[in-house]
Amino acid sequence: MLERQIVFVLGMGRSGTSVIARVLSLCGALLPHRLLGANEGNPTGHWEPIDALKLNEAFLSRHGATWYDPTLRLQREVLFDDQEREAYVREILAFLEACPVGAPVIIKEPRITGLSNFWLEAARRAGFIAKSVISIRHPDQVAASLAARDGASIELSSVLWLKYSLLAERSSRGLPRVFVEYSNLLEDWRRQVGRISEGLGIDLSPSDEATIDRFVDRSLHRQKCSGEPSDLFGQSWTADVYAALSAAARDVPPSIHTLDAISSSFTACERTFRVSLDEFHARFGPSALSGVE
Repeated sequence: MLERQIVFVLGMGRSGTSVIARVLSLCGALLPHRLLGANEGNPTGHWEPIDALKLNEAFLSRHGATWYDPTLRLQREVLFDDQEREAYVREILAFLEACPVGAPVIIKEPRITGLSNFWLEAARRAGFIAKSVISIRHPDQVAASLAARDGASIELSSVLWLKYSLLAERSSRGLPRVFVEYSNLLEDWRRQVGRISEGLGIDLSPSDEATIDRFVDRSLHRQKCSGEPSDLFGQSWTADVYAALSAAARDVPPSIHTLDAISSSFTACERTFRVSLDEFHARFGPSALSGVE
């Protein structure tokens, strides 16, 4: 019986995950059925499965969240009961079992980065060997891209970048994984595909390199900046995480100690401000105090 392999493309949205998924599919990997098409934000396509997106959105919505949730509430604090966890894993399992067979399956859906425990459990039950590609992009480029597409503030973008970058790195520990910098992929996709093929132990053989050359359109890399990332936390968290993950994209092992220390500090600060803000709105905000003398 042939082993089934699944490659999760993890990382912050707007970091090149769509390009990675499509390039790998053009090198022989398989995409799920029913994919989200192109739009103004992603003119060359999203390459993510609609069914996976819908079941993830539904799960987040039930818990008052979306992909834009900057908190770590669902990852760190919410205790899911066994019945709900099992129902969600079974939904994912049904999706995975319907995926094509015969080559590694590529799953790119940005919400999976924050829901990886459920997806990895479902993949295990489905008999897949899970692997991952983590997409890296300069935080200021991501912020500019989110501002252009969604009108997001740099503050929200910065928190989302840090959150999803840390989660992608932590959730992929123990899996075969390769870090890929978006700019490196655009510069030399052949080298990056070679790194992925070797690092994950999968056969990636492009049948039509000219098609990939046309797809990897550098003109779509509109948000360009370099140098030290903007850091709005009063700490060097963003710069340090980007330095560690960018180095990993050059095959330098990231400092787990540094990443864990930043994750712990970020988690503690996020929770403190979130709890205090929730209490303000619930007990001491204008609506809560209306009519109180």
